[in-house]
Amino acid sequence: MAHALHYQKSPLDFASFFYALAVAFLFFFLFYLYTQPQQAPQPDSVSASPQETGLSVLTPKAEASELASKPACAGRPNNYSCYHSYYRDLVREHGTQVAFEEIKLRAEKDSFVLSQCHPLTHVIGQGAAEKFQDVSDAFAEGDSYCWSGYYHGIMEGIIGSIPPGELQSRLDSVCSKIPGKERYSFDYYNCVHGLGHGVMLINGNDLFKSLEYCDFLSGGWERASCWSGVFMENVIIDSRGEFTPYLKPEEPLYPCSAVKDAYKQTCYLMQSSYMLKVSNESFARVFELCSTADEKFVDTCYQSLGRDASGRTSSDIARTKANCMVGEDYRQRSNCFIGAVKDFISYHHGDTQAYALCDALDAELQGVCRKTAESYYKIL
Repeated sequence: MAHALHYQKSPLDFASFFYALAVAFLFFFLFYLYTQPQQAPQPDSVSASPQETGLSVLTPKAEASELASKPACAGRPNNYSCYHSYYRDLVREHGTQVAFEEIKLRAEKDSFVLSQCHPLTHVIGQGAAEKFQDVSDAFAEGDSYCWSGYYHGIMEGIIGSIPPGELQSRLDSVCSKIPGKERYSFDYYNCVHGLGHGVMLINGNDLFKSLEYCDFLSGGWERASCWSGVFMENVIIDSRGEFTPYLKPEEPLYPCSAVKDAYKQTCYLMQSSYMLKVSNESFARVFELCSTADEKFVDTCYQSLGRDASGRTSSDIARTKANCMVGEDYRQRSNCFIGAVKDFISYHHGDTQAYALCDALDAELQGVCRKTAESYYKIL
């Protein structure tokens, strides 16, 4: 990677960065769940069955396999706009299930599609939003492939269909039929987090205005989840090679350094991934940058970096430990391991590897590591 102010991105860089986004996305959900008190798919239309018509119809998987065997963007293999158009048309002409099967197959052999699978599944979700009037029906049609991009795309489509003058009064009701609202389910989180992506779309990616739209939601958990969608969409825009004025390589803590205090914690939970990206993946540099954040959010920034210490290494104990031990003092290291051990639990869906990480640490760090693992695992 080049100098921090003039970095270039390859498909491999994209894949690594989107993995970091995925980890941050799950981290958001579990973080906000941790702070809280503790339908069947509908067809796009009714039609006669193959048996009734006497026709032989390919299954979605077979149809997708046939489509994936052909070039999608011949001559433009790394052109995001081309693939955007391709998957938009694929949903319209072949349906959501075929589009999902096709992108999974194509991503196995096309590194660019794999690196862009999250925003491209946004496109599939946007197409699905055109077919369903009810959010819960659209959710039931898809799946969480590539870090739930489909669900986020649905919300972009749904929000885009609401007249601007009605959005404030209707925002609370958009996710009301999603199962699990009362227990803050992952589907419900995907919906309200997706609202953040949606309000960015209708506001021309104006981050500050979009955060204010999230404030129309009545619940504090819902507002914070929506904010996380806004901040995530801002980073995704940059990762596609498009310009956003709300990320500045020369000012890596921006926009966290400029938003209202109410938004800062959510922002810093995401920002370390971008800070690493523009700092040549230097954990020492990002520790230094985090130390200059607003004092009450410094620990959050260190913990976010700990998530990246694990996420960048697929939760490898030795490499995660090495990344966090770059910290200069106990505060930096302990908070880094708090973020790392949480990510170990999220990544492995269990606490065995998390405790193995703790056991690899010096005595002064083992205590906080094990205490975090014990309390965090209880919410899964």
